[in-house]
Order: sequence, then C-alpha cells, then structure tokens
Amino acid sequence: MNLFTQGKWIWLADTEGKNPKVCADQYVEFVDSIDYRGEPITLYLSCDSDYTLFVNDTYLASNQYGDFEHYKIYDTLNLTPLLTLGANRLRILVHHWGVSTFRYRPAPAGVIWEAYENQQLIAASNPSVLSGQNASYRCGQPILVSGQLGLTFAYDAAKEGETVFTLSVEVEKNCTFYPRPIPKQTVCERLPAQTVTELSPTHYLIDLGREVVGLPELEVYSESEQKLTVAWGEHIADGGVRMLLGGRNFYYEYKTRCGKNHFTEYMLRLGCRYLELFAEAPLTVRYVGVRPTVHEVEALPYVLEDPLHQRIYDICLNTLRLCMMEHYVDCPWREQSLYAYDSRNQMLCGYYAFKGGNTDYVRANLRLIGMDRRGDGMLSICYPCGRDMVIPSYALYYFLQMKEYAQYTGDLSLAEEMLPKLCSVIDAFLPNLENGLLSRFTQSNYWNFYDWSPYLEGSSAVNAPDLCLNSLFVLALDCLEYLTTALSCTFPYPGLADTVRRRIRETFSTESGVYTLHEGRDELTVLGNSLALLAGVPDAQTARVIGDRLTDGSLTECSLAMKILQYDALLSVDADTYRVFILADICKNYTPMLESGDTTVWETVRGQVDFQNAGSLCHGWSSIPIVIYHRLGMVKGE
Repeated sequence: MNLFTQGKWIWLADTEGKNPKVCADQYVEFVDSIDYRGEPITLYLSCDSDYTLFVNDTYLASNQYGDFEHYKIYDTLNLTPLLTLGANRLRILVHHWGVSTFRYRPAPAGVIWEAYENQQLIAASNPSVLSGQNASYRCGQPILVSGQLGLTFAYDAAKEGETVFTLSVEVEKNCTFYPRPIPKQTVCERLPAQTVTELSPTHYLIDLGREVVGLPELEVYSESEQKLTVAWGEHIADGGVRMLLGGRNFYYEYKTRCGKNHFTEYMLRLGCRYLELFAEAPLTVRYVGVRPTVHEVEALPYVLEDPLHQRIYDICLNTLRLCMMEHYVDCPWREQSLYAYDSRNQMLCGYYAFKGGNTDYVRANLRLIGMDRRGDGMLSICYPCGRDMVIPSYALYYFLQMKEYAQYTGDLSLAEEMLPKLCSVIDAFLPNLENGLLSRFTQSNYWNFYDWSPYLEGSSAVNAPDLCLNSLFVLALDCLEYLTTALSCTFPYPGLADTVRRRIRETFSTESGVYTLHEGRDELTVLGNSLALLAGVPDAQTARVIGDRLTDGSLTECSLAMKILQYDALLSVDADTYRVFILADICKNYTPMLESGDTTVWETVRGQVDFQNAGSLCHGWSSIPIVIYHRLGMVKGE
C-alpha cells in the first residue's frame, strides 16, 4: 500500500484562505468524518510537531515521534474500537512548536492523514477539511520549560466551544515517510496521590509517593473562573516545588470554568514526584497529578544475594524504565533529550536487564541518531535537535554504541546503513589532526565537554591536543574497523589508530606512569586514564600501574555517568583484583540515594543541589551498576 499519495499536508488558512496562518506555539484543531460500516479502519497520521486524536470526543492517541523532514515518522492507529456504525467524528488537535529546542528541529507546520478500510482509502486530509486555532490554548506566546525539554502550556476551559472553523489550506512540506519504529507508550490510569497537603484554601502540595513520568491531569470544582498554576518537580527541599529555576519554568496554567473541571494534557509529559497547586480563590481539589505513560518492556528475573546491591539494582531498573519515552531521555524532569553518551549507558543496561535486550528500541534510537544531518558531517548534541551545537566526544561514543549493538544482536544491517554517516563523522575530525594528534575544536558551537569533573567540563582555554579526545578517537576508529571487517568492507583509515595510540604515549606520559590530560600539565584524571586503558594505549606493565592509581584516590575523580568507563578499564586489567574496589565504590555512591527515600538514581552524587539546585534525581546514565552486577556474575534468575 502506497501511503500519502492522496492525503495532503494541510494547516489553518489565513483570513483570505490562500496561505497558512502559522505562529510559534500554536494549537490548531482539525475535524473530519469517517463512515463506519463494520469493517476495521486504520488511520495513518503524521504532523509537525505533536498531536492528540479524539474519535467521537474520546481520546485515542497522541505523541508524534521525534523526527526530521527527511525521516518523517507516521503512526498507524486502529480507529475501530471507538467507532459506531454510520458517521463518526475525528478531531485532531495539532501543536506546532516552531521554536528550536534540543528535542525539536523547526519545520513547516502541517498535518497529514489517510484512513483505510480493508486497504481501501475512505478519508484523507485535504483543504476541504475544517480547521481552527483552538480557542482554549494560549497561542503565539511560547514559554519554555527548558531549552532542552520544550514548551509548557496555558489552557482556558471557559473558552471551550469557541473555536472558529474554516476551510484548511494545503502547505508545502518535503518529507520522506517511515513507519513508527517502536510501539507507542501506554497511557495508564491516573496515579493516586500518596499525600495531599492543604497549605491554605488556595495552595496545595501533592506527593505522588514516587518518581513518575506521565501526562498532567486535574479535576477540581470552582465557584468562579480563575487561573490555576500547577508546578511540578522532583524535590521539595525548599518547602515547595522549585517552579522557577535558572530560567526554567516548571509549571502549566489552567483557567477554570465555573463548576466542574476535568482536564488531561496529552502533549506534555511531566517527570516528577511532587506537584504544587496555586489558585486565585478557594476551590475543591478532587485530583491534581499524573497519568503515567510507560514504554512496555519486560525485565528479566533477577536476584542478588546482597540486599544492598539488590536495592541498588531495583532503583537503577526503575530509572531505566522512566527514561524511555519515544526515545531514550537523559532525565524526565528537566530535559527529556536523546544524547549519544547517555543512551549508550542506557543501552548497555538494557542488554542485560530486559527481555531480548530491548534491541528493537535500541535500534530505533541508533537509527534516529544516525539520521541527524549537519553540513559539517558531525553529529548534533541531541536528536532531533534545533540548536546548532556539538559535543565532539559524544559523537565518538556513537561508534561504541554501533559496535555494541552489532556484537549483542549480530545485526549488521544498521551498521551497513549508517556506514557513510560514521565515516562522515571521522572525516569531520581529520582537519583537527596534526602530527598524529587531534586538537580540541575552537568553533563557538562546539562544546569540548567530557565529564562533570575538574578539567573536563569544556571550559578549559587549552586548545592543544588532550588525552580524552584522542583516546576516544582511537576507540571510535577501532569500532569502525570492527564493523567494516564484519561487513567485508575496506576500512578507510588503515594505521591511523595505531599512530594516534603511539602519539598519546609519547605526549601524555608522566614519570608516575599515568597520563596527563594536557602535555606538560599536572591534570591527572580518572576519566582520561580509563579511556587510555580502553583504547589500548599503555603496555601491560603501565596498565597495572594505571589500574592501581584509578583506585587509590590520587587522580581527579569522574562523575557517576563515567563510572562505567572506570570500572570497565579496571576489569580489563584484572577483574579479580579490582572487583572489591568496584563494588565498594558503587555502595558508597548509591547508598545515599537509598537512604534519601528516592525511587530512582541521581544525575550526580550531589543530588538535587548540583547544577545550582537543578540536579536531576532520575537520570538514565547513572543506572550502570546493572551492567557491573551482570559482568561480575552477581545476578541470578529467579
């Protein structure tokens, strides 16, 4: 079946009915009719930027997959369960962002659909469809939750039914369509609050009892029209939710109508434990909370003999689940963005923790990353991304992800498809290669970040070659050579990895046997030396010296996110010797999370106070104890 040959991209028309009327943060409603004669009906739908579909005013689906115009994803939706014989009303609410974020690359506004009965087209989007700018949503006044996560919303229930509909207009969009690569998330029943504290007749604090990801929902009774502000967050260390934090806006607004109000927002997902309601006048609160959304994945049975390690595994697993939306997200509360490094840790954990390794989901994420397009051949900071920003080190971790996927699954088709992209990334580094070493990038949109630890946060003014970038470059070349060999292809960069390895030894060695970050500087880091070990830079004797230094506290520590690299480096030197240190280090770092009562693992060991009180308490990259427990043979199936 050749889709979208009859359906047209359409949008709201201007007053003359000839051109689209578009603004940033715009909600447009489309209405169509489906005649149901008892046979199954399937709707194929895609849009920019997000949608909610109602059939006969009952919610059916939402959540456009994050994509690009050249990789445009459509949803396949079964309308049949909500249809009645005869005419049925489709209502499609589309939210056009129009604002660049780390999760959205701006594209022309539009929606397209086709409905089929037994593969026969029975309805399609076209200019005769009625559309109107939704009167209840605030439009044209975008407010970002954060530059990573995207937009919040304001809704006026008193204006429901006031939307004015006119004929739509066809819009120009040049898209290549692909089916949604993973199932949509399941929308669950609303989560009951564990406690609701009435601080005053107009001020409530809600504790859901655990970290949750889902759709905001409220049910209140108000004697008057009034504005409600609902804030959300992961902690109440200041006595309430941190609603406004460093330019971020963790709140939405809802204006009540007189009487009963029941509202669910299907196009914004919250990551939180706490909500705080501010009203203008007293009201009756029946519910303020979240309808959880979950990616259905089955965990493999696991038992660890040590109760402490069992509890750490539990909260790591819960974190992994909450950090899977339509793609991996770093943290549900603050960003909801797909980063190469963060997702690499999440993928590794999933190979061990989930039935079948969660490989279909992994493949979809790797493909989405590889579909990124930049003029410089590099990978963007996130995917899809509307900000012109690059973390060079993260682009190199993509090679590890691709190799690990091929090793775990035996599937080389993705590597074959992405081989040109992988080579383009290597080629983007080569202009910085001089005398066998890479120098840092000096472009203003390139962030030379490696870790949230001293010397490595990307703020250094030293633009000479460094240990981390060159070790990662060697690792990337080795991964690419592995993939090309497996594909029976010619490796385009023969001998380059060995040259860089030799130059690392010559340039960054110190008298103490470990490597420094920059030549001639006393910058001895756990991360840099771990990467050098993994890249095969030192000989066996030097590797043992480095292993001991990685455990004695004399080197600058790495963050939780990079611990997997430290642990893997130690295991590569001597698993028996360093096992005790690794497990003790995990206990030291994760016990405070358990003692705090949190149900997920933190972004860093400092928890919510880090990053000027913006530290995430649910961060997928910190779930790596799962990997170590499995590699050390500590996990037993029930």
